[in-house]
Amino acid sequence: MHMPSGVTASAGRREWIGLAVLALPTLLTALDISVVYLAVPRLSADLGPSPTQQLWIADIYGFLLAGFLIPMGTLGDRIGRRRLLLIGACAFGCASLLAAFSQNGTMLIVARALLGVAGATLAPSTLALITTMFRNPGERGRALAIWVSCLMAGTALGPLIGGVLLHFFWWGSVFLLGSPAMLVLLITGRIFLPEHRNPNPARIDAPSVVLSVSAILLVIYGVKELAANGVTGPAVAAVAVGLALGVAFVRRQHALADPLVDLRLFATPSFRVATVSLLLNSVAMSGVALLVNQYLQVVRGLSPLSTGVLLVAPSLAVVGSAMAAPRLAQRFRPAHVITAGTTVTAVGCFLLTRVGPAGPVLLVEFGYLLGMLGVGPMVALGTDLIVGRARPEQAGAVGAVKETADNLGFALGAALLGSIATAVYRHTPGAPADSIAEVSPHADPAVLAVARSAFTSGFDIAAGTATGIAVVVVALVLVTLRKIPPTGGDGDADARQGSADGVGDQIT
Repeated sequence: MHMPSGVTASAGRREWIGLAVLALPTLLTALDISVVYLAVPRLSADLGPSPTQQLWIADIYGFLLAGFLIPMGTLGDRIGRRRLLLIGACAFGCASLLAAFSQNGTMLIVARALLGVAGATLAPSTLALITTMFRNPGERGRALAIWVSCLMAGTALGPLIGGVLLHFFWWGSVFLLGSPAMLVLLITGRIFLPEHRNPNPARIDAPSVVLSVSAILLVIYGVKELAANGVTGPAVAAVAVGLALGVAFVRRQHALADPLVDLRLFATPSFRVATVSLLLNSVAMSGVALLVNQYLQVVRGLSPLSTGVLLVAPSLAVVGSAMAAPRLAQRFRPAHVITAGTTVTAVGCFLLTRVGPAGPVLLVEFGYLLGMLGVGPMVALGTDLIVGRARPEQAGAVGAVKETADNLGFALGAALLGSIATAVYRHTPGAPADSIAEVSPHADPAVLAVARSAFTSGFDIAAGTATGIAVVVVALVLVTLRKIPPTGGDGDADARQGSADGVGDQIT
């Protein structure tokens, strides 16, 4: 029986069970980013790593995860998304065991590096498989919202779960989360996940891989150093060299018949604007999240566990709004749903500019909750605008572009807003040390009062910057994406216009 023209088959039980299977690696990779920070003091006492090794233990996972996303996304398109996902799951599980039972700092750094490379196979493959399994726009939107919710939940719950594990077990327990979960994925993935690959795969261009990985690693390393230590020669050099390699990567992609990333995708407004908006969204809220955590713990003196408990409500808020966004987008234009959410984020960030060193914690909680509540529509619908319109053979590479934008946004957000807060602190008359983290909580009350006031001033200005970024995203989305009809409508006006211009055939 043939489907009527223009009608897309609905997903069945197998596809929805497959989505549950895919939720597992998404949750675990997000958890693995955040739990290690809590474990560093305990593992440092046991393994005795040097200060430099401690930094690499904390950061190398995120560095390599971001650096290898694009090559792994393209590799999945070539060899098969399910195959790459299962290979990555096996490697992730083994590396988790290696990390949990590491005997010294070097061994743990190697294990974390392997976890980063293995983790880079999971997100692009997962996104690509979702777009393959759910071709109906409404169902795909709901599936992506569930995926986004798992990602957000994993990131938010990491400190809470890590705190509980470290309370009852040794530091290696935070890494053991990955092994049994990946074993389940290996068993169920073969049963419920379809295989899909580019039917006409080309060879992967090795120089493009080297350029992309090197560019992303250097830029992220540089911005993290700028955030941590201010403007230094090595940090500026890393960013400059990374950007230069990025330019070389772009030029090479234009010259190749089979590029690692098809840059013609960016000629389509929905793809380009959604990617930029997601990056800006990550810049604003990752920086705010960092400073909210610091404010609650350093200025208000809350424990990490108490802080984690306070941040549960904002985490649930973003999950709820991400789940609701696809249904709203069936009745209202996606641009209107996204801008309504981002406006709520702007209001929340503005409320955070009113925070004082001794004001009500409820104001911080409410402002951050609104900020996170507004993030859900942007992430859920923005992801759909990027990966939902990709050609099947490009889905892995396109998913990798989306994930790379998110990771760059997280790094830039911490660098930008963190640097703003630090600069204000250092230029406050009488502020002790170079940062509030260096001030002992047992210092003289007058000294603590100055330090807390200086940090809060920087926090207020950084939150104001995040407010401005959210307003820019609102304007950008309204101006460029307002013609895209509701997903319950007949089609995508933006994509149809792209086809008329000779571009839309790249993503439709």
